[in-house]
Amino acid sequence: MASSADLLKELRIDRAAPPPPSTGRGVWIALGLAGTLLVLGTIGWLAFGRDKGIEVQTADVVAIGNGGAGANSVLDATGYVVARRMATVSSKITGKVREVLIEEGQRVEAGEVMARLDPIDADAQRDLSASQLASAQSQIAGTQAQLRDAEANAARLGALASQKLVSRAQFEQAVAQRDALRAQVATAQRNAQVARNSLAIASNGVDNTIVRAPFAGVVIAKSAQPGEIVSPLSAGGGFTRTGIGTIVDMDSLEIEVEVGEAFIGRVKPGMPVEATLNAYQDWKIPAEVIAIIPTADRGKATVKVRVALKQKDARIVPEMGVRVSFLEAARPAASNAKPGVLAPSAALTQRAGKDVAFVMAGEAVQQRSVTLGRTLGDDREVLDGLAGGDVVVLDPPEKLADGSRVRIAREEAGDDTNNDD
Repeated sequence: MASSADLLKELRIDRAAPPPPSTGRGVWIALGLAGTLLVLGTIGWLAFGRDKGIEVQTADVVAIGNGGAGANSVLDATGYVVARRMATVSSKITGKVREVLIEEGQRVEAGEVMARLDPIDADAQRDLSASQLASAQSQIAGTQAQLRDAEANAARLGALASQKLVSRAQFEQAVAQRDALRAQVATAQRNAQVARNSLAIASNGVDNTIVRAPFAGVVIAKSAQPGEIVSPLSAGGGFTRTGIGTIVDMDSLEIEVEVGEAFIGRVKPGMPVEATLNAYQDWKIPAEVIAIIPTADRGKATVKVRVALKQKDARIVPEMGVRVSFLEAARPAASNAKPGVLAPSAALTQRAGKDVAFVMAGEAVQQRSVTLGRTLGDDREVLDGLAGGDVVVLDPPEKLADGSRVRIAREEAGDDTNNDD
């Protein structure tokens, strides 16, 4: 059994003994801390040390498409086919429809009968006026016979009075009777003229029961049927028609387009136009600007433009949707000349006395020299230096140069909004 001294010796620490073997845990902890510091440093550099670039706004460059041989499209718009000459035909009087002689799609000529009203009342009025005229004319004949007798009597008494065979009073009485009959004849003639005018009015009343086409055109609506009452004035309710039918002069068809105020400067009277009906996408119709209506719609910020169709066809009908391309004849150029593009005027500036534009190339910009053409509203035609689809910088600041790093303002605004959410 060991003594207490031996037990105390076993508890003594041997400082000369070698340390126990290491397990490697401390090394991994050190490496982890170093990696964390490296990541945090990289994030900090990206957030605060990296150059974010110059904040800019951009816009797209639009290619000017060819609208036909020798012409370029400067603006596209949509509108509708409208008729400048269209009428809902009604009768001049109120009456009951006896017959309707039109159908939708029928072509009518000017003056052709479209419908007839019941003429009983008008015929009766005309017969009455004719009787009154006959009475007035017979009264003229009777008064004229009396006048002839009075004129002969006055002449005879005048001869006798000159020979002192009758008194002067008898002669003057005969003259007075003659003059009175002359006045009666004149009155009867005026009454006959009044009766004649009344008969003409009554005849017009009979003619008003016949509804005729005011001009040649095509019937697009039939509004009344036999037995219905028609009136030129609305009587209220649903029992009185105000028209027989609607006709359209197909030769008066044109296009009505609403163009935004920002682009109306590109449109000029007489400018050639190419129209495409929504119903016939492959049919290109030549047209021409008639006029720009000198007023704007403040609610829609548009200006109305009238366009004349140079080609007439039965397929073109009112209220059809249509897309138009406003064209401008191309200037004489080489056959291999490339079509120009439209760029915002705000994207063009000068560097060293030359016209240039800055085009986005990734996160940097590329400076390009450009050749300018026409001014079209807020845009400018670029003949060389830019291509359709390029993205250009608007209002480039003075410090912007070729290769400068930029960031798009609208994208950053969108990121900030997302971050706030």
